[in-house]
Amino acid sequence: MEKRDFTITAETGIHARPATILVQTASKFTSDITLTYNGKSVNLKSIMGVMSLGVGQNAEVTISAEGDDEKDAIAAIEDTMKKEGLAD
Repeated sequence: MEKRDFTITAETGIHARPATILVQTASKFTSDITLTYNGKSVNLKSIMGVMSLGVGQNAEVTISAEGDDEKDAIAAIEDTMKKEGLAD
Protein backbone atom coordinates (compact mmCIF):
# COMPACT_ATOMS: atom_id res chain seq x y z
CA MET A 1 0.00 0.00 0.00
CA GLU A 2 1.18 3.49 -0.91
CA LYS A 3 0.10 6.43 1.22
CA ARG A 4 0.63 10.17 1.13
CA ASP A 5 -0.53 12.97 3.43
CA PHE A 6 -1.54 16.39 2.13
CA THR A 7 -2.52 19.70 3.69
CA ILE A 8 -5.16 21.38 1.55
CA THR A 9 -3.97 24.92 0.81
CA ALA A 10 -6.71 26.03 -1.60
CA GLU A 11 -8.98 28.70 -0.08
CA THR A 12 -12.07 26.86 -1.25
CA GLY A 13 -10.87 23.41 -0.18
CA ILE A 14 -11.78 20.49 -2.42
CA HIS A 15 -14.89 21.86 -4.11
CA ALA A 16 -16.69 20.54 -7.20
CA ARG A 17 -14.19 21.33 -9.98
CA PRO A 18 -11.00 20.06 -8.32
CA ALA A 19 -12.92 17.11 -6.86
CA THR A 20 -14.00 16.15 -10.38
CA ILE A 21 -10.40 16.37 -11.63
CA LEU A 22 -9.14 14.23 -8.71
CA VAL A 23 -11.85 11.62 -9.39
CA GLN A 24 -10.96 11.57 -13.11
CA THR A 25 -7.28 11.11 -12.25
CA ALA A 26 -7.98 8.31 -9.76
CA SER A 27 -10.31 6.56 -12.20
CA LYS A 28 -7.44 6.00 -14.66
CA PHE A 29 -5.91 3.44 -12.28
CA THR A 30 -6.94 -0.08 -11.32
CA SER A 31 -5.80 0.29 -7.70
CA ASP A 32 -8.29 0.95 -4.91
CA ILE A 33 -7.73 4.61 -3.99
CA THR A 34 -9.05 6.08 -0.77
CA LEU A 35 -9.31 9.65 0.52
CA THR A 36 -9.36 9.92 4.31
CA TYR A 37 -10.37 13.08 6.15
CA ASN A 38 -11.51 13.61 9.71
CA GLY A 39 -11.73 9.90 10.45
CA LYS A 40 -13.87 9.13 7.38
CA SER A 41 -12.66 7.32 4.27
CA VAL A 42 -14.23 7.42 0.81
CA ASN A 43 -13.41 5.96 -2.59
CA LEU A 44 -11.49 8.65 -4.51
CA LYS A 45 -13.17 7.40 -7.69
CA SER A 46 -16.57 8.56 -6.35
CA ILE A 47 -17.44 12.25 -6.83
CA MET A 48 -20.30 11.97 -4.33
CA GLY A 49 -18.00 10.39 -1.77
CA VAL A 50 -15.35 13.09 -2.16
CA MET A 51 -17.91 15.91 -2.00
CA SER A 52 -19.59 14.38 1.06
CA LEU A 53 -16.43 14.91 3.13
CA GLY A 54 -16.58 18.70 2.82
CA VAL A 55 -12.79 19.10 2.84
CA GLY A 56 -11.91 22.73 3.57
CA GLN A 57 -8.77 24.86 3.58
CA ASN A 58 -5.97 23.70 5.93
CA ALA A 59 -7.53 20.23 6.16
CA GLU A 60 -5.17 17.29 6.63
CA VAL A 61 -6.06 14.46 4.23
CA THR A 62 -4.48 11.11 3.46
CA ILE A 63 -4.66 9.43 0.09
CA SER A 64 -3.86 5.74 -0.05
CA ALA A 65 -3.74 3.34 -2.96
CA GLU A 66 -3.59 -0.42 -3.02
CA GLY A 67 -3.11 -2.47 -6.17
CA ASP A 68 -0.86 -3.13 -9.15
CA ASP A 69 -0.40 0.53 -10.08
CA GLU A 70 -0.50 2.08 -6.59
CA LYS A 71 2.82 3.95 -6.92
CA ASP A 72 1.80 5.50 -10.25
CA ALA A 73 -1.64 6.37 -8.89
CA ILE A 74 -0.25 8.22 -5.86
CA ALA A 75 2.29 10.06 -8.04
CA ALA A 76 -0.44 11.15 -10.49
CA ILE A 77 -2.74 12.31 -7.70
CA GLU A 78 0.09 14.23 -6.02
CA ASP A 79 0.83 15.88 -9.38
CA THR A 80 -2.87 16.79 -9.82
CA MET A 81 -3.06 18.22 -6.28
CA LYS A 82 -0.11 20.52 -7.06
CA LYS A 83 -1.33 21.50 -10.55
CA GLU A 84 -4.79 22.39 -9.26
CA GLY A 85 -3.34 24.41 -6.38
CA LEU A 86 -4.97 22.15 -3.80
CA ALA A 87 -1.80 21.26 -1.90
CA ASP A 88 1.90 22.14 -1.96
